Amino acid sequence: MGTLPNSRTEPDGSAVVRVLSYNIRSMRDDTDALARVIAACTPDLVLIQEAPRFFRWRKKLARLARAADLVILSGGGTAAGPALLCSLRATVERTEDVLLPLTPGLHRRGFASAVVRLGGARLGVLSCHLSLQTDERYAQGGMLLDRLAELGVEHAVAGGDLNERPQGRTFRRLAAELRDCWTAEPWGGEYTSTPDDPHQRIDALFVTPGVEVLGCGVPLGLPGVTEADLRAATDHLPVLAALRVPSAR
Repeated sequence: MGTLPNSRTEPDGSAVVRVLSYNIRSMRDDTDALARVIAACTPDLVLIQEAPRFFRWRKKLARLARAADLVILSGGGTAAGPALLCSLRATVERTEDVLLPLTPGLHRRGFASAVVRLGGARLGVLSCHLSLQTDERYAQGGMLLDRLAELGVEHAVAGGDLNERPQGRTFRRLAAELRDCWTAEPWGGEYTSTPDDPHQRIDALFVTPGVEVLGCGVPLGLPGVTEADLRAATDHLPVLAALRVPSAR
């Protein structure tokens, strides 16, 4: 596995940004292992799925952020599970949590979204956890694209637990409008489910045109990320990407 670039700001103001997407299963597993995995990835932005949503959820999410040397950006219970964490490198321009239409009998879904600045770059960010039901998931894919457009920024990253493999129609709908980071520049491992038997890619990161993908995949073998921690942390494997975002100047 090659080296994934570290975060930095280039002389022209463009930013190399590390983005991590991770389904943390409501922090029901080994939270110390979870924090170690996140911290070892040294992300600027973390797109969380299945953040705690109920009793004292803010306190639980804040504890995780602190243990990984990050802060809460948006989401959690107010977005029905998706959340965003960030490093102090990010300057927050605005945030918005969006609840999606509720289908009776199914789980409530939502988006955690934000616009941040890193170096001279301006970046939209969105974390999602799409439905298990095929038709609802496809509709939510369209809502995700609409939400990215509503952020009003030229460059954005979106990702999360899609509950669908790349051959699925919702995954293909997103990949037709955005760049699938793993396909653009594969790095590390491909499959995200499950940690004990990785056999499918149902978690992904996507970027808008103009964002350069320097590498993306499951951070297997990354210094500080152990197989034991990956198995203990949650029931998904994380997706880590390094992106180069052009300066907004």
